[in-house]
Amino acid sequence: MEIDQKEENGIVFIAFKGRLDGTSAPEAEETINTIFKGESNRLLFDFEFLEYLSSAGLRVILGAAKEMKRRDGKFVLCALNSYVKEVFEVSGFGAIIPIADSVESGIKEIS
Repeated sequence: MEIDQKEENGIVFIAFKGRLDGTSAPEAEETINTIFKGESNRLLFDFEFLEYLSSAGLRVILGAAKEMKRRDGKFVLCALNSYVKEVFEVSGFGAIIPIADSVESGIKEIS
């Protein structure tokens, strides 16, 4: 899995490419924890190129969402393909984590 990160206008963007599963979850968690060492309170996950999401990946995402809530921040997932979106719907996380159709709509949601 590849993880690209940038900050723009007070929003931290994290783009995931490949598979977020038991093998890659520790790397994703480490990246997110590094971001949380700062003062960031707006986080956007770009899943346009995320091919697969396992329960280990869901745990990482839920942990990030909980931390943003604790910080009274804003968090959104963007550009989910049909498989990843289905994982969120079946798990019930889609009801508690904001999901936007595109990065642009995600930016509007957390701005």
